[in-house]
Amino acid sequence: MLRWIHYIRLAGFPLGLGLMLVLVSGTLNRVMIVELELPASLVGLFFAVSLAVAPARAWMGYFSDAHPVGGRRREPYIALGAIVAGLGVIGATLIVTNVAAVGVVLAGGTLTAFLAYALGYTLASNSFEALLADVFHGDQRPRAVTIYKVAMFTGLFTGALVLGRLLDPYDESRLVAIVIGIAALFAGLAALAVVRQEPRHAAIGALSRQAAEVPFREAIRAVVLDNPQGRRFFVLVVLSVLGTLAQDVLLEPYGALVLDMRVAQTTRLTAIWGAGTILAMIASGSWLIQRVGYLAPLRVGLALNVAVFAGFILAGWLGSPALFRGLVFALGLGTGLSMAGLLTAVIEHTTTARAGLMMGVWGMAAEFGQTMGGVLGGAVVDVVRWLTGGDALIAYGAVFTLEGALLVIALALAADLRVETPAQQADVSASVRASVLAGD
Repeated sequence: MLRWIHYIRLAGFPLGLGLMLVLVSGTLNRVMIVELELPASLVGLFFAVSLAVAPARAWMGYFSDAHPVGGRRREPYIALGAIVAGLGVIGATLIVTNVAAVGVVLAGGTLTAFLAYALGYTLASNSFEALLADVFHGDQRPRAVTIYKVAMFTGLFTGALVLGRLLDPYDESRLVAIVIGIAALFAGLAALAVVRQEPRHAAIGALSRQAAEVPFREAIRAVVLDNPQGRRFFVLVVLSVLGTLAQDVLLEPYGALVLDMRVAQTTRLTAIWGAGTILAMIASGSWLIQRVGYLAPLRVGLALNVAVFAGFILAGWLGSPALFRGLVFALGLGTGLSMAGLLTAVIEHTTTARAGLMMGVWGMAAEFGQTMGGVLGGAVVDVVRWLTGGDALIAYGAVFTLEGALLVIALALAADLRVETPAQQADVSASVRASVLAGD
C-alpha cells in the first residue's frame, strides 16, 4: 500500500509540468504577442531558446549519473530544475509587464529569463524520466511511462481551461499573480512528488563512480555513435515525433481554409485529438503493451497515422468536416499508440548505470523532432502556397504527404529494432528492484 502511495505522489511532477507548459507556451506566448504587442519575431526568439538548450539534455543526464548530491542522483536535480524553471518564468513575466519599450533591457532580460526556464525545465524533466527508469522495472515500466505522460496531458488540458478563465478579463497584475502561483505550485508538486522516491542501495554509489570514470564524449560514443541499434533508435525517435507532430500547428488552419470550419469548430480539434491520444495511451499502458509488447503498438500507431494523413487529403477534397473530425480522433489514437510504444522503447533502451545520459539523448531526439516538425510544416505550407497561387488544399496536402513518408521510414526502422541490455546492468537492476520492494 505504501508503495502505491509513492507511485501516486510521483504523478504530481508531470501534472505540474503540464501546468507550467501551458502557462508558458499557451498563455504567456499569446499575452506577449496580443496584449503586450511585442514583435512576434522577438517572442519566437524567446521560445527558440528551448531548441538551443536541447543538446544540454545529454550532458545534464550524464552529470546526474556521475555526481550524486547527498547520495541521490535524481531528487536534488528535479527540485533544483523546478525552482530554476519557475524563477525563469516569473522573471520573464515581470520584465515584459514592467519594461515599456522594446530594447536591450527587455530583449536581453527576457531572453536570459527564458534561458533559465529552459535549463530548469530540461534538468527537471530529464532527471524525472531517469528516476522512472531507476524506480520501475519489467512490466511496471510501460504502465509507469504512459500513466505519467497522461498525467502531464491532464495538467495541460486542465491548465488551458483554468488559465483561460482566470485571465478573463486580462489584467497585468492578475497575470503576474497567476504566474507566481503556478511556478510555486510546480516547485511544490515537484518536491512532494520526488522526496524519498529514489532507490537507496549500495549499488547506486558504485554505479555513480562507474559513470564518473568515463568521460562524457566517450559515453555518448558508446550509447549512440558506435552503437548501430542506438543510432537506429535515435533516428526512429526523431522521425516518429517529426512525422506525427508536424501537423501540430496545421490542423486548425487546414480546417478553416480548406473545409470552411468556424473558429469554435476548429478550436475543438485539439480536444478531439487529445481524447484519442489519452484513451490510446491508457489502454497501452494498462494492458496492451503487457500482452503484445511495445513494438506492436508503436508500429500500429505509425501505420494508422500514415493512413490518417492520406484521409486528411481525401476529407479536404470531399469538403467533409465530419470526416475530418473523425480522422483527427483517429490521429489521436495513432499518436497515443505510437507514443506509448516509443516511450516504453525509450525506457527499455535505458540501463541503470546510464539512465540520466540515455534519457537525455532520447529526449534530445524527441525535442529536435518536435521543433523541426513545426518549422518544417509551416515552411512547406508557405512555399507550396506561393508556388500554387495560394491553393491551401495542395499546400497542406503536401505536408500531410511528407509526414506520411517520414512515418513510413520510421516504420521500416522499427521493423528491425532490438533492445539489448547488458547482463551486468540487468543484474544491478534486479538488485535495486529487490531493495525497493523490501522498502530500503
